[in-house]
Amino acid sequence: MPLLTVQTANHITTLTLNRPETMNPLGAAGDGDAFAAACDAVNADMDVRCVILTGAGRAFSAGGDIKAMKERTGNFGGTAPAISDGYRGNIHKVLRALYGLRVPLIAAVNGPAIGLGCDLACLGDIRIASNKAKFGVTFLKLGIIPGDGGTWILPRIIGEARAAELFYTGDVIDAQTALDWGLVSRVAQADTLMDEAQALAAKVAAMPPHALRQAKNLMRQGRHTSYDTALEMAANAQALMHVTADHMEGVDALLEKRVPKFTGE
Repeated sequence: MPLLTVQTANHITTLTLNRPETMNPLGAAGDGDAFAAACDAVNADMDVRCVILTGAGRAFSAGGDIKAMKERTGNFGGTAPAISDGYRGNIHKVLRALYGLRVPLIAAVNGPAIGLGCDLACLGDIRIASNKAKFGVTFLKLGIIPGDGGTWILPRIIGEARAAELFYTGDVIDAQTALDWGLVSRVAQADTLMDEAQALAAKVAAMPPHALRQAKNLMRQGRHTSYDTALEMAANAQALMHVTADHMEGVDALLEKRVPKFTGE
C-alpha cells in the first residue's frame, strides 16, 4: 500500500502516513521516493505555506517494519553493506525530505510514535500530540541502534540527559510527560487533535510566504553558525523582505488596524 496520502487546501498540505492496519511502519520500497516527491512539490509551490504530518488510524508510526526485520526482507535483508545502502537510499530519504522542507512542519502525533516514528515527529518545527500519543526510541530493545538521525535531533529538543535516558532504557513516555519535557508544545484530546493542528497551520499559513521560508531557514542555520554569522544572514534576508509588497501590506494593515492579506509578492 502506498505510504502517503497528500491533500492541499488553503495554503496547507497535509501528509498522512496511511498504513493504519500495521500502525504506519516505514521502510518498504518506495517510501523514500514518496516523501521526496511530496516534499519537493511543497518546496516548489509558493502557494503552500505550512505542512501537517500525521498518521491514519490509531498510531502516528510504529517505526521500522518489525515483520520485515524478522524475515530479513526489504531494507533489512542481505549483507550489512546492503542494509546500510537501504537506509541511505530509502529510510534516510524520508528523513532528509522532511528535514529539507522550506515551510514550517507541524507534526500532529495522533498515537504511538516509536523508533523511526519518533524521529519523524521530532522533525516537526512544531509538535502537538493527542492525549493518546506515546513516544519512544526503543532501538536498543531490538538489539539495534538509532539509525534514523534521532541521536542528532532528540538531544537538541529535550536535552542530552533526557534523550540519553530514553535511548539507553528504551522507555516509552506518555503525552503529558512529552509536554513536560518539551518534546511537544501542547496536548489535545484525540478527537480534536486535527482541528487544533489545522487551526495552528492556518495561523502559520496567514503569514507572508517568503518571510515565512526565510524565518525557518534562519532558525535552521542558527543551529550551526556563530552569532555574528546569524546577524549577517539576517541583515541580508531582511533587506530582501523590506522590498516586498507583503512588507508594505503588513505595515499598511497595522496602521489601518486591519488583518493583513499576504500574497507572496
